[in-house]
Amino acid sequence: MTKKTNPETQTPHDTALEAAAHRARRLLHKRALVAAAVGVVPVPGLDWAMDAALLSRLLPRINAEFGLTPEQLDRLNPAKREQVQKAAAMVGSVLIGKFITRDLVLKLTKTVGLRMTTRQASKYVPLAGQALSATLGYATLRYLGEQHIRDCLQVAQAAQLQLPAPDAIK
Repeated sequence: MTKKTNPETQTPHDTALEAAAHRARRLLHKRALVAAAVGVVPVPGLDWAMDAALLSRLLPRINAEFGLTPEQLDRLNPAKREQVQKAAAMVGSVLIGKFITRDLVLKLTKTVGLRMTTRQASKYVPLAGQALSATLGYATLRYLGEQHIRDCLQVAQAAQLQLPAPDAIK
């Protein structure tokens, strides 16, 4: 759900944040579709491995949209870096400003463990199970990514972080 804003009262920072969130959500949607496609394949465990791979690539890209990768934070002056770290601690995110490892992603997916277990079990039911698995794959990745985007938004707002130019993000 997006918040309606009055364009007359928006600051350039707010506009940049909305643009970064929009780009991150577009990327998230594409990756969630890939997770759904993998959910159709009736190979147990493949979707867990693919989700971990997708998230380990997606989360750093989302961080980059908001200027929150370790490299981007290293370029900040120490006072601003500390401000960002405090904001990330307040939000409770362990994924902002960190190198995203497979272990970190696996810890994250434990928060949605029941969905993932249901997804695995559903693969054994022909057609309907595969459709359910695909739906759960999309929903799980979408949920985790959306939570991360919200965390990044909160940190960037709280720290008044200068966002990178969209074309500077690779």
